Amino acid sequence: MDWMYSIPNLQKQMLEEGHIYFLTLDDEGNYIGYISVQPQGDHLWHLQKIYVLPQYQGLKVGKFMFLEALKYIKKIHPEPCVVELNVNRNNKAVAFYEHMGMHKDRQGDFPIGNGFYMNDYIMAINI
Repeated sequence: MDWMYSIPNLQKQMLEEGHIYFLTLDDEGNYIGYISVQPQGDHLWHLQKIYVLPQYQGLKVGKFMFLEALKYIKKIHPEPCVVELNVNRNNKAVAFYEHMGMHKDRQGDFPIGNGFYMNDYIMAINI
């Protein structure tokens, strides 16, 4: 957590790697979730991160953030494009993404070091 979400790493993601973060607040102004998208090519975007605090899960906050991210991408990239994301094959979020209109495009086992792998689906949606 310290490495991925340190101020220098977040600045690098936004200033050098093109990540765009959206923060979601509740009615009292408390941060309850975030989503990050990144352009990956002329007509390809990657949803890098999505997180909703546990007490707000199931309240359609994730759906709201996901749809807002897609709206943003369409606003700055009106041509047809694909949005992809990686999700662990055993993660219950697979059903959420399918409900949002994504499909399992492919899968892979991606080494993350020390003999560990991310066993992911790469899900996609055309917008």
